[in-house]
Amino acid sequence: MALKKIKILLTVFGPGIIVMLADTDAGSLITAAQTGAVWGYRMILLQALLIPILYITQELTVRLGVVTRVGHGQLIQRTFGTAWAWLSVATLVVTCVGAILTQFAGISGVGALFGIPCWLSLSLSIFFLLAIVMSGTYRSVERCAIALGLFELVFIAVAWMAHPLFHDVRTQFFNIPLNDPHYFYLAAANIGAVIMPWMIFYQQSAIVDKHMSCQEHGLHGDACCVSHRNCQNTYMRFSRIDTAIGAVVTQLIMMAVMITTASTIGKINPGCSLNNVHQISDALIPFLGMTAGKLLFAAGMLGASLVAAIVVSLTAAWGLGEITGYRHSLEHKPSEAPWFYLAYAVVLLLGGVLVASHVNLVRLSVAIEVMNALLLPIVLGFLYVLAIKVLPGKYRLKGIYAWVVGIFLGATVLLGVGGGIVGLFA
Repeated sequence: MALKKIKILLTVFGPGIIVMLADTDAGSLITAAQTGAVWGYRMILLQALLIPILYITQELTVRLGVVTRVGHGQLIQRTFGTAWAWLSVATLVVTCVGAILTQFAGISGVGALFGIPCWLSLSLSIFFLLAIVMSGTYRSVERCAIALGLFELVFIAVAWMAHPLFHDVRTQFFNIPLNDPHYFYLAAANIGAVIMPWMIFYQQSAIVDKHMSCQEHGLHGDACCVSHRNCQNTYMRFSRIDTAIGAVVTQLIMMAVMITTASTIGKINPGCSLNNVHQISDALIPFLGMTAGKLLFAAGMLGASLVAAIVVSLTAAWGLGEITGYRHSLEHKPSEAPWFYLAYAVVLLLGGVLVASHVNLVRLSVAIEVMNALLLPIVLGFLYVLAIKVLPGKYRLKGIYAWVVGIFLGATVLLGVGGGIVGLFA
């Protein structure tokens, strides 16, 4: 029985880790770097507080995916109707295109470090991303995405090497400038960089596409998850562990980037706003040397950008497929699900064309994260109501915990939307 549980554990692990590694995407890393450079260590407390909120949000997604075996868009369509489903998926597509812009902004910035033209670095990336998805199954894409995302751990090592002064961290940790609208604008960007609408759609669709059924493990067939609660509980438990690990890792990476830039740019030139990705790379060079600093920064940023590009493009294709009815699974070949792969490709190409217009990549990334925060009422509202209304029995969100979740999500929405609005009109 222990061997069977280990086999299930290895099978279940993946969606939570991937979506969290994708959460720490190029836009999130740039936003964290900007925050550390401008505000030092003053937003580390917010990043720590977002760990349980991030877990709570994605854990509801796990419940919906494991129990209903239906994607998020399709579940909204079944529960609230087609009009509401289109509203949710329209929100999803907007955030996915925005996220692709930040990924390609990161890739373009890394290419610029080595003198590679923007058009060439973007073209190579799009070709690579198309090849990965169109030539593999869900499991092969998942393994590749995890391998790419693990390069982000380099930022944790660099933050340790930066040797931040404990006195400075302690002094600034609770020193929050509550009367400064620019602080709240970046706070909203950080919330939007951590709680992203596409994460909910992706993890639920990934759980469904991964076919977490008992049959493939030689237990009791697909009906087991309905008639034998122990099996369903096993999937739920391991999926929650997968999500919890991912939530901690992604926030450690965000804090690491913030600490690194606060300890370098923020100390040398306090309050300095970043204008390009090259400045973030410069923060690593004092500790790793010119060559190693550039290479490790490139590895971390490329890993973050590529894993997120895979995730957000797939999410848009899955979401559209769920409410239009076209085949939307990586288990189908491109000839069997042409609309699914076309949607995936269009999102990539659209992002590449827009980024090639040479906008300010740092400001673009921060603005997109703020947009994510402004859209949270729609996304978290649907998630919360579905967890109360759709789930059966003990899986339903109810009682004191439902109130706790509601308060946490409500506070997140208020801070994200309020901070974004205050900052926009400052």
